[in-house]
Amino acid sequence: MKLASFLFLLVVLSGLATLGVLFAGLITMARGSAENDGGARGKTSNKLMWWRVRLQMLTIGLVLLWYLASRS
Repeated sequence: MKLASFLFLLVVLSGLATLGVLFAGLITMARGSAENDGGARGKTSNKLMWWRVRLQMLTIGLVLLWYLASRS
């Protein structure tokens, strides 16, 4: 398997992971916070959004590596 093919597979997987975390965070935010949960949903939503940002950075980095590997 070529390096470019492997990196493309990683780009697709990290993009799907980013979408999954994005939708999980949106669903958590859409539920709103309950009166007696102590803000647990807000903390969960915040964690999910931080994971989304990290996964987006990973995906962008992998796209750049894939581009460089596919040029040669």
